[in-house]
Amino acid sequence: MVTGRGGAGTKARGDAAEDEALAWLLARGLRLVERNYRLARGPHAPAGEIDLVLRDRDGTLVFVEVRARRSAAHGGAAASVGSAKRQRLRRAARHYLLRYASPPPCRFDVLAIDGAQVQWLQAAFDDG
Repeated sequence: MVTGRGGAGTKARGDAAEDEALAWLLARGLRLVERNYRLARGPHAPAGEIDLVLRDRDGTLVFVEVRARRSAAHGGAAASVGSAKRQRLRRAARHYLLRYASPPPCRFDVLAIDGAQVQWLQAAFDDG
């Protein structure tokens, strides 16, 4: 098994973190709408992916970025969602919302997993 950056080990850890995040959010009343929504790279724009799309109890559509780190050292998982990643998430979300004639209220959440600690950042950034 490859364990370096971008290898099979990294993919397996990412999938496990998404599984953990999904279970954690479902236990808090959210409902899964879609998992791993991908937007292909455009001629002048990078590809984008939304880890989890869920519906909150009030009807809000929640786009969730899952980040996991072995520990909170070096800023932790939440700090790893930089401006470029937020831009790709916004682009993918705008594309996702094209399926709605009248889009529902939306927000961007981050579920940060640092070792055994889970931090749910609701409305972690805006759609601007």
